[in-house]
Amino acid sequence: MIPALVVFAYLSVVVYIGIFAFRKGRDSGEDYFLAGRQLGPFVFLLSLFGTNMTAFAILGSSGLSYRAGIGVYGLMASSSGFVIPLTIFFIGTRLWRLGKKYGHMTQVQYLRDRWECSFIGTLIFALTAAMLVPYIIIGVMGGGTTLEAISQYQDADGAVSSWVSYEAGGAIVAVVVMSYVFFGGMRGTAWVNTFQTLLFLCFGTVAFVLISRSLGGFDQAMERLASNPKTATLLSRERLAKEEFFSYMFIPLSSIMFPHIAIMCMTAEKVNHFKKTVVLYPLCIAAIWIPSVYLGVVAADQFPGLGKGESDDVILRMLNAHTDLWVSGILGAGIMACVMASDSQILALCTMFTEDIFAFYGGKERFGEKAQVWTGRAFVVLVTLTAYLIALQLKDKAGIFELAIRFAFSGFAALAPVMIAAMFWRRSTKWGALAAVLWVAGTLVATYVIHGQSEALAPKPGQPPVPIYPEWGRFLLRTPVNVTVFGFLPVMPMCLGSAVLVFVVSLLTPPPSAATLEKYFPSKTKA
Repeated sequence: MIPALVVFAYLSVVVYIGIFAFRKGRDSGEDYFLAGRQLGPFVFLLSLFGTNMTAFAILGSSGLSYRAGIGVYGLMASSSGFVIPLTIFFIGTRLWRLGKKYGHMTQVQYLRDRWECSFIGTLIFALTAAMLVPYIIIGVMGGGTTLEAISQYQDADGAVSSWVSYEAGGAIVAVVVMSYVFFGGMRGTAWVNTFQTLLFLCFGTVAFVLISRSLGGFDQAMERLASNPKTATLLSRERLAKEEFFSYMFIPLSSIMFPHIAIMCMTAEKVNHFKKTVVLYPLCIAAIWIPSVYLGVVAADQFPGLGKGESDDVILRMLNAHTDLWVSGILGAGIMACVMASDSQILALCTMFTEDIFAFYGGKERFGEKAQVWTGRAFVVLVTLTAYLIALQLKDKAGIFELAIRFAFSGFAALAPVMIAAMFWRRSTKWGALAAVLWVAGTLVATYVIHGQSEALAPKPGQPPVPIYPEWGRFLLRTPVNVTVFGFLPVMPMCLGSAVLVFVVSLLTPPPSAATLEKYFPSKTKA
């Protein structure tokens, strides 16, 4: 129980931070949802980075690396290190400026005003909420997986059990996250994220050093992998098809369309806070992903034969096997810090509901600002409970990495052309945005249906993809974990189709009014 007790102590600290933030807050919407737009540079950088690093980053990346090899770093981390800082710099700063000038608290508020259309805002809210829920589920799954793995023990008969079950671990994490988001709002979430980010940034380096030393050093660990025919391919890109590898370059476009990232961009006290974030963000990504991918690959030699769901806890297995109890507990708390970054997604969904639905349709005027805040808190409870119940059904059925890519990242990446058009193209229209949103919704539903129907066709790892509909040739292929289009992940045609629809439909429909265009694209003489 020692590692689990250390993690519980960490969770207690997190709850205290949320309660302390509650005591410092005020019952106003802007204070609860945006921390009064007063986050300093240090907290802004760490909370912005931390909110984007969830169970997907540590557990998901190491689990996929266990199965696919070191090429996983190239899939996401390398392109993310360039694309995410650029989107924050070019789009995040504009969101900050427009939000401060016109009082926007969510991206939906901006898009409604930019295109003079309330309906498209409601539609975008519904779609983003549906896509954000899988991301929140990932946090609950990661919490359950972490506590179950960190509390494992071996009884007298040699059977492995856990003091804390997956179900109990997920419930504990859900309650803790719900508590400090409920009380602390954005201020509590940002402070907790700052604390957690510092913790899991330190985790990667320490875990890398300690486990490598236990295995005889980095060189010996790599030599063992290379000398074993079953694991040698993990040290190359052989297990990743080039079309699939290329498809992942589109995934980082999702970052600025994630509601929690867009809303976080509006919390900075000054626009200068973005400068350090853009410079340091790639370094933070490397500090997280390099150790996670390395430990996932090395675990293939230590724990062979794990299934898709089981492989998500390989880092925790490595900690238990190669560090002592106290160190395992401390490093487990570091992993838990990353896993619990789903707090920002819950708060973002809550903010969007209260601002884009409750307040927009008259709730704030009728019941007051204090009622708006408490409505948001009630929504936090509802979302967390829903995510927990779904996470219970997904145990051992879906890998964290694949779940995130298939339903969260792909959809938000495909919505990026909508935000880019709104920000930088005067001629873009609400009809172009509507066409793109409907395209994204339709392709997500189609992907979900086809993935379920083709589950029985999925080949075993290492085997070539199988045509889902033989009469269509290689148009739709089934890999061990994904549905592909001519070998490419759905995110690529989703992004390209969205961009084409925004462009073509906007040209065919009337632009917004001159007053709106002057508001968001002022003439040089007036500026």
